[in-house]
Amino acid sequence: MKKFFCAALIAATFVFTMPAFAAAKADAQAASSAEIVVEAESGRVLYEANADERLPMASTTKILTALIIVEDCDLDAVVTVPDACVGIEGSSIYLVAGERLTVRDLLYGLMLRSGNDCAETLAVYHSGSIGKFAECMNERALSLGAKNSHFVNPHGLPDPEHYTTARDLGKIACKAMQNAAFKEIVSSRTAVVPDGGCGYARTLVNKNKFLYNFDGANGVKTGFTKAAGRCLVASAERDGMQLISVVLNCGPMYERCGELLEKAFSDYSYCKIFDAAANKYEVKTDVGHKICIGACRKDIFYPLTQAEAENIRIEADCPSPRKLPVNEGDKLGILRVYLENQLLFSQKIYSINSVEKSWTDILRELARKFARSEEECASINILRQAASPAAARAISS
Repeated sequence: MKKFFCAALIAATFVFTMPAFAAAKADAQAASSAEIVVEAESGRVLYEANADERLPMASTTKILTALIIVEDCDLDAVVTVPDACVGIEGSSIYLVAGERLTVRDLLYGLMLRSGNDCAETLAVYHSGSIGKFAECMNERALSLGAKNSHFVNPHGLPDPEHYTTARDLGKIACKAMQNAAFKEIVSSRTAVVPDGGCGYARTLVNKNKFLYNFDGANGVKTGFTKAAGRCLVASAERDGMQLISVVLNCGPMYERCGELLEKAFSDYSYCKIFDAAANKYEVKTDVGHKICIGACRKDIFYPLTQAEAENIRIEADCPSPRKLPVNEGDKLGILRVYLENQLLFSQKIYSINSVEKSWTDILRELARKFARSEEECASINILRQAASPAAARAISS
């Protein structure tokens, strides 16, 4: 096994302050019922408080609604607004029955103005009914690892059976922010929806004030009902690191998300802990003068504190000698990345060249086998000559 240690290199590339999230925990419970900060790509939790408490989440529900639509639907498809989706309780963009808007236009209405009428129109367009769409929401949430959530509608209007957790909502938001179309919509401060038959174009201004007040902010969704209180899923990106903060039932939701994200950006940096192009691995083969060259296919990034960066360990395990032939793309071994003794990542090491046995290699191998056989016969003859008659007969047999 070959071991490669990159702690010094990683530590040299980052300037950190030491983490002090413990101090923030005391304030967290007073500020909100539940909260969490997650790095979007890896899903690493950087801070949490009451993150598994089941709570109502109001219009932050629409993150999952929008994610399902952008993943499953043609955003340029035209939707006719049904009678049943007009005049929905709560926030609205005042859709008119029969008007025709694209899926994309409805998504802007959903995420910028929190239109409950947009939510129901999209749900019916996707699944045929609100109930069927709720079933889809629950299936999709579970597939994302949101195991403590349950959805009964696409907008978040109060229902005892409609709930989530800060952790689950963070997982859903992390997945959503990896979708380019979703990210473009929720990071938009304004949008214009053309006249679809209502008699005028709509100019939509994003309700999410976090976009205007936090450096690097790029999403994601506000929510409020009397049952849920003020809820916010906020996202921001700095120096290539995308963070998601969730606060549920939090009066100062913008301020609290800002505090949590600022702290996380201060304590963590997005570390490139493995460079796939820069690392190659030589693997011996059963033909002594020939080797295979192995490499991984993906770089590895991870949010780390300075202290953690000094304790990263990388190991490449490539068993040898490798029997030929080896084709380009064949698996040669496994790369493992550890933070102290915790396994963070593993990925396969693949051969980047093809190596075969030539006729010369085969003839040499046969010659070596023949030579070994001759040596073994010679050794047996020597033992036979030196042994007693009885021992010689035993050797021969």
